[in-house]
Amino acid sequence: MRLRVSNILLVSSLYDLYLFEEDGRLYELIRNEYQGLNLSHSPELTRVSSGYDAINRAKDEGRFDLIITTMHIEDMTALNFAKLAKQSGLEIPIVLLGHDNRELKSLMVNPDSELFDKVFIWTGDFRIIIGIIKYLEDKMNVEHDSRIVGVQNIIVIEDNIRYYSAFLPIIYTEMLKQSQRLISEGINLSHKFLRMRARPKILLCTNYEEAWQHFIKYKELVLGVISDIEFPRNGELDDSAGINFAKAVNKSISDIPILLTSNNSEKKAEAKDAGFQFVLKDSATLIFELQKFMNNHFGFGDFIFRIPGGEEVGRAKDLLSMEEQLKVVPNESIKFHAVRNHFSNWFKARTEFWLAHKLRPRKVSDYPTDEDLRKDLVESINHYRMVRQRGIIADFHKDTFDADSSFARIGGGSLGGKARGLGFVNTLINDYQLRDQFEDVLIYVPPAVILGTDVFDDFLDMNKLREFALKCDDDEEITERFLEASKFPEEILGELAAFLDIIKTPLAVRSSSLLEDSQYHPFAGVYQTYMIPNNNANPLIKLNDLLTTIKRVYASTFYQNAKNYIKITSYRSEEEKMAVIIQKVIGKTHKNRFYPDFSGVAKSYNFYPLPPQKPNDGIVSAALGLGKWVVEGGNSVRFCPRYSKDIIQFYSVKESLNSSQREFFALQLDEKTDFGNITYDKLVKTHPLNTAEEDGSLNYVGSTYVPENDAIYDGLGRKGPRVVTFGPVLRNKIFPLANVLDLLLEMGTWGMGTPVEIEFAVNLTTPPGTKKEFGLLQMRPLVVSHETEELQVDNIGQEKLICKSTQVLGNGVIDEIYDAVVVDYNLFNRAKSRDVAAEVASFNKKLLNEGKPYLLVGVGRWGSLDPWLGIPVTWEQIAGARAIIETSFKDMAVEPSQGSHFFQNITSFMIGYFTINTVQQNGFVDWEWLLKQKPIESKTFTKHINFENPLIVKMNGHENKGIILKPA
Repeated sequence: MRLRVSNILLVSSLYDLYLFEEDGRLYELIRNEYQGLNLSHSPELTRVSSGYDAINRAKDEGRFDLIITTMHIEDMTALNFAKLAKQSGLEIPIVLLGHDNRELKSLMVNPDSELFDKVFIWTGDFRIIIGIIKYLEDKMNVEHDSRIVGVQNIIVIEDNIRYYSAFLPIIYTEMLKQSQRLISEGINLSHKFLRMRARPKILLCTNYEEAWQHFIKYKELVLGVISDIEFPRNGELDDSAGINFAKAVNKSISDIPILLTSNNSEKKAEAKDAGFQFVLKDSATLIFELQKFMNNHFGFGDFIFRIPGGEEVGRAKDLLSMEEQLKVVPNESIKFHAVRNHFSNWFKARTEFWLAHKLRPRKVSDYPTDEDLRKDLVESINHYRMVRQRGIIADFHKDTFDADSSFARIGGGSLGGKARGLGFVNTLINDYQLRDQFEDVLIYVPPAVILGTDVFDDFLDMNKLREFALKCDDDEEITERFLEASKFPEEILGELAAFLDIIKTPLAVRSSSLLEDSQYHPFAGVYQTYMIPNNNANPLIKLNDLLTTIKRVYASTFYQNAKNYIKITSYRSEEEKMAVIIQKVIGKTHKNRFYPDFSGVAKSYNFYPLPPQKPNDGIVSAALGLGKWVVEGGNSVRFCPRYSKDIIQFYSVKESLNSSQREFFALQLDEKTDFGNITYDKLVKTHPLNTAEEDGSLNYVGSTYVPENDAIYDGLGRKGPRVVTFGPVLRNKIFPLANVLDLLLEMGTWGMGTPVEIEFAVNLTTPPGTKKEFGLLQMRPLVVSHETEELQVDNIGQEKLICKSTQVLGNGVIDEIYDAVVVDYNLFNRAKSRDVAAEVASFNKKLLNEGKPYLLVGVGRWGSLDPWLGIPVTWEQIAGARAIIETSFKDMAVEPSQGSHFFQNITSFMIGYFTINTVQQNGFVDWEWLLKQKPIESKTFTKHINFENPLIVKMNGHENKGIILKPA
């Protein structure tokens, strides 16, 4: 479910509110009901009594997802309110909540009543509010969730407002209780979370045509039907519409459970004669009968094994007990249920979609004997349970660890944020059978073990390092002390040695701290990741290399940049703990090098979309070789998965040549590195493109520039300079990269309930007879601010502005900046960009210590890996900036690198980010004014300016526009 109702505006008289609230308890009742059903994000209720006030608040605040109005508003009728709201441009659903059919009767014959998205009646049950919320959420999400995940649907047909207002809360409550039962069976927290999101949707219909349209659209995903018998068909009331609809459904798919309802008892015989279940609307046991039908026929309860006479011979409450019961119940019972598709229906209701779809097409007549049927059912369930286990982070055991797909833990404590994200995406891939969604492509999380945070604590305590590391501010001294530490938990050493016996390929040793990859402070790039060849013939040396690398990751927890990062969050360094991921590296050996054919970062939200792209279409940054090139801000190919042939950065041949990747990262397999105090730079090296061409990997992503024609052609068949364009992949479709990423981003966003970022690596060069590999290396929530106001930034004279841009990240007003660190546009020298970064870092440290936020102004790309494309600062070197301006060089424009860790931290801390692109002419900087200001300190290329009055930063996040005003 992607779209949620989080904020509700209630428009009602004070008396109506009194009736709803039951002595002031409405919100409390709703909140308690949400908590009782384990529903996250209980919605907020805001009440107003005036229609005009409601419209103004809805427009000004921009936070409401739903308006519920009663018939009694103090300054206008409910119908006039709906008209004015729609005319004002509000696109929020408006629901009318009346008190009885009589007061609605005259309104409903008015054609304008269609202005209401739905009309309900207050029956005295506060759960009607939950029913309204879930009805709208289902309506908004059904198409996406059915298409992407295969979520099931229940068609409810009822035209009488009073009856569906009574039915809906009952159906939703029962269905959510079913989800609760299933959650208790979830194999881990991720699996439980996904089950809750995959509950069936309710499709409420009021006429025959609407219901039939839904049935045709979601035919294979219909779990059941609950229908009135008398409702409109072809615009006229039809007293047998429900029976005819049921017969039509039954003719199309014979085993869909159908319950018919009516307040006319004479209809019971007609329904029974047609072979359908029936319940009288006015029955004293209506709720009980409805619950009973849903449990027995929608698969919401236990699976009750019966023989043809109806006698119960067994009962299963979950997959394991179903497997065990199938081994012992009589053949005639299995055959009885199989003929009626009861097994697949039960699996669908329990969100086990893969198993249901696997069994559904099979017919009893396909099996030579009843025992063959039994055997296939048992084996299918057993296989499915084993596949599902792949998504679990189980304890490491040498005998059961699969070198191709396992994910296991060593030691107790937390797995850390990064490992939790990996565990979640592993569950997502396995639960929804994404591994084999594309022909000849294997989608998977590379096998790994995770050292829990208890190992980190034990290591610090055994070697008495904790107090020293918290107080020391010298990174080299911290590294030296950690590497000298000789004590390590014995049982952990044994399990690491066993792991190295299984995995013979290069390894990535990655940080996974408690705070890493949190939704609001992702700590992207703050801690260290190292790669090791893992190829020494001596197992003791291999183990020692791994331990040394783990110690270096532990040491990075206490480095100065990590401590500085934590300073600007609400956390303390002593709260942080470090888990470690030890993971197989995706790649292929080329002589003495190891690297994937390409890798990258994909986001489901694009902060800077250009038409026809929309923010939710996503953005990808991909590069040849190891992903270090992308996350550190190197030149990469940026494309939208849904418009993958339209790569905007290649708008001209000149720009294609300027922005092309010229080098790539690879792991050196023959480098003998002293794992002492030096860094691992010797292990991961850059190589020129001609090396990739010799290795054969450039074939997949390379193009050729032909100077005679001043043109770039996909492939390497011509002579000329090589350019990385990803043309062979994106245009010639040698690998479905865009389609794979589009699916994974959608699934990730659906599963996490928020936009996501993923890191990936791809191997196209695989052994004959094996699939191409798409490895998911990381999934984290992406910080996307939800703008609540639209600031006007256009009506201010240019002479009052330092800067104006239509490519701005951020929203709101910043009015606390009295300082600016400015890179002199006239003095900047690209050959000296590292010196510029050091000067900026010096000013940043000073201002950070003084607690002074500042405006940072520079040229080229901030955080660039390539010093010729910008200023290669790291995040901690500019962490005190509250707003940043990034302008073009005098001779070249450079796009922001959305795939980098640097950019991820910018967005998570909601720093105002202004990009000025001279080619696109999207804004300006008043350099003349800036450089005239008297600095309080100057360096070779940079200066620190202090103002008596604050700079004012205004950003309109809805339109990505912003201005920075000069001090008053």
